Amino acid sequence: MSFSEADVQGALKNLIDPNTRKDFVSGKSVRNIKISGNDVSLDIVLGYPARSVWNEIRAIVEAHLKTALPGAGGISANVTSKVVSHAVQHGAQLVDGVKNIIAVASGKGGVGKSTTAINIALALAAEGARVGMLDADIYGPSQPTMLGISGQPETSGGNYMLPMTNHGLQAMSIGFLIDNDDTPMIWRGPMVTQALDQLLRHTRWDDLDYLIVDLPPGTGDIQLSLAQQVPVTGAVIVTTPQDIALMDARKGLKMFEKVGVKIIGVVENMSTHICSKCGHEEHIFGSGGGEKMCADYNAEFLGNLPLDIRIREQTDSGKPTVVADPDGNIAKTYKQIARRIAIKVAEMTQSHSTVFPKIVVQNT
Repeated sequence: MSFSEADVQGALKNLIDPNTRKDFVSGKSVRNIKISGNDVSLDIVLGYPARSVWNEIRAIVEAHLKTALPGAGGISANVTSKVVSHAVQHGAQLVDGVKNIIAVASGKGGVGKSTTAINIALALAAEGARVGMLDADIYGPSQPTMLGISGQPETSGGNYMLPMTNHGLQAMSIGFLIDNDDTPMIWRGPMVTQALDQLLRHTRWDDLDYLIVDLPPGTGDIQLSLAQQVPVTGAVIVTTPQDIALMDARKGLKMFEKVGVKIIGVVENMSTHICSKCGHEEHIFGSGGGEKMCADYNAEFLGNLPLDIRIREQTDSGKPTVVADPDGNIAKTYKQIARRIAIKVAEMTQSHSTVFPKIVVQNT
């Protein structure tokens, strides 16, 4: 029995990607179908990093085609991932060497935004993406400590800096440029905005799929200027279930909407605490707040994370949870959230072009 490319496409229209919840054909993942006699080979190219589940998806595709194509011989599916660039808010200048910029923000401090940001970045890198971290919290840079990086960046080509690296991430922070951790940044808003622009655009980012930007907390003039000037693909809002945190998180969400930045979703941190002595679970800051916020604003609830002493200890040591305990339950949750973020970015259909229009001047 012979098969056609249309037969293979038709069979895969009924197979759902367990991560995107869409079929592989409409998701434009099916490539290079080749048929030789009764043997079929094809490529499945995912739009999101998913190295840990490539084998699982390959097995699903091959098993499905063997059932859907009676009489088929050998079936071989090669699964890979390819991340492409997507649209940013109107008027924002793109950054060389960066495909997508994801802002991680919060309406207020103390909700674990920076810890969430670094673990999301590390989770994306663990799935095979090229990832950078920009510490945009000029007043309180914490990423150097969280990444376990010390020293100052090298320069390249005059005013450009090479990103610092650790745990597979490229990183830049004002913390790399000041003399010590106790030095306060006593700057007014315009100086902060200019400093961030220098860190973003005068760093030689090396072919990043994602640049995670750890924004300072709040929704004031500085945050608004940053949201307008940084070419953001989408924003992730971090909150706790506490009413006061949710109130400020809603303001942060609205700020991004006003400047035309798409909301990827909401992460609820410190959702529950499990006593390390007796195992009792308690919702110290309340429950269900993040999900209700998402329902009110038609945003996606990306997941919740526990209040756990190990997260604090691991991050303070310079080895965040995704690195320190990659197979643990908390790291798995970070990876699930990161994968959902990457899928949401991949589903943004409009891609920005790096090709400028040709300008022709004619004499009249």
